[in-house]
Amino acid sequence: MGCRFCGIISGEAGATIVYQDEVCIAFLDHRPLFPGHCLLVPRSHFETLSDLPSELVSPVFETVQLLARAVETALGAEGSFVAMNNRVSQSVPHLHVHVVPRKRRDGLKGFFWPRTKYGNEAEMLAVQEAIRTAIAETPKTSPRSKEL
Repeated sequence: MGCRFCGIISGEAGATIVYQDEVCIAFLDHRPLFPGHCLLVPRSHFETLSDLPSELVSPVFETVQLLARAVETALGAEGSFVAMNNRVSQSVPHLHVHVVPRKRRDGLKGFFWPRTKYGNEAEMLAVQEAIRTAIAETPKTSPRSKEL
């Protein structure tokens, strides 16, 4: 069996997609830490960050930045947690970045976090739509990056 994320990218496997462009695709994690927990993956298969070609680092992480802002806005979060595993604890051997909405005292401590499930498909689709709307309303670059 092939890579699960490549299956999502090709359309052979289902996912609740919140964003896609020519380089990346982002979808809701099926076992989120909190509603709105997204995974962003490059469309091309790379196993780790070290495998990602340098010309894709900027487009991928600009999209991570966009997704982090959108998730915070869409879910009323006070911040976000952005993380990536390379091989160790990497459940799917395809580069992916976790973007998780956070609030103070949300119960996450260290790196041992309980996973949850969406209550039902309607809840998951509502979160999907909120993130999509926030992405559409969020500038691709932060105002500060234009000054640099």
